[in-house]
Amino acid sequence: MNDLYPSRYITANGLRFHYVENGPADGPPVLLLHGFPAFWYSYRYQLGALGQAGFRAIAPDLRGYNLSDKPLGVSSYTIDKLLDDVVALVHALGYEKVTLVGHDWGGVIAWAVAASPAHRQVVERLVILNSPHPAAFIKNMTLTQLRKSWYMLLFQLPIVPEHLISRNNFSALRRILGGSANVPGTFSAADTDRYVEAMARPGALTATVNYYRGMGRINPLTIPKRLVPISAPTLLIWGERDVALGKELTYGMSSDVPDLRIEYLPDSGHFVHEEQPEQVNRLMLDFLKPPRPC
Repeated sequence: MNDLYPSRYITANGLRFHYVENGPADGPPVLLLHGFPAFWYSYRYQLGALGQAGFRAIAPDLRGYNLSDKPLGVSSYTIDKLLDDVVALVHALGYEKVTLVGHDWGGVIAWAVAASPAHRQVVERLVILNSPHPAAFIKNMTLTQLRKSWYMLLFQLPIVPEHLISRNNFSALRRILGGSANVPGTFSAADTDRYVEAMARPGALTATVNYYRGMGRINPLTIPKRLVPISAPTLLIWGERDVALGKELTYGMSSDVPDLRIEYLPDSGHFVHEEQPEQVNRLMLDFLKPPRPC
């Protein structure tokens, strides 16, 4: 599956994680966390740009995804375990802190790590792609957003989400990718086949849906109380044509993220880093400068 960047495996938090990397081994580390229904491949464009700019870009498959371990049970996918994974990965890779990049679920995890009293020290800088801060998501929830988030409720059911996504050769997954991208041609047939192949691995689909089930077992009103203001400089890149997450979820974040810069891309949808990679890469590199020479 990987013909782009070197594949590696590493043990962290008791699991075996697959990851790919690009760039000089002594470059400033950038850890890229993907979302649903993706895997490391969603960062193919950023891996190239960051590596060329002198950073060591590292994109793991999160637990349950693609070639990483897939522990059983909803309890294996609680937010606390996902945070512990990131911290353990940072240390297993040989670092005390990294620039953390997150999209979708990877963004949820990245926000939570950076806002965790116990874990925030591992985040030097934070880049988020179309993923709202958890407190802002709750504070700005509207009836419109609830309707957009219907799938989160569906994913609480047993068996049903797996059946709906996997039937007819994962036709629903193909629709998710095509329907959530605003820029035509974002996902080629070959790209979509890669995503389907990763999701079709034994245990992967249930594991990835279990992220939602794990979150569904938390009282959402308690989430903001678990977070502290983020001290790391933060860049939020937001595709305004996201069909699942409204732009209003980015409002009123100054108290939660004091050092925040927001860049809106009006022509992009949810998969902003794959739809408009050149713009996203330019914004990221400008935020992360000065990079080290290769």
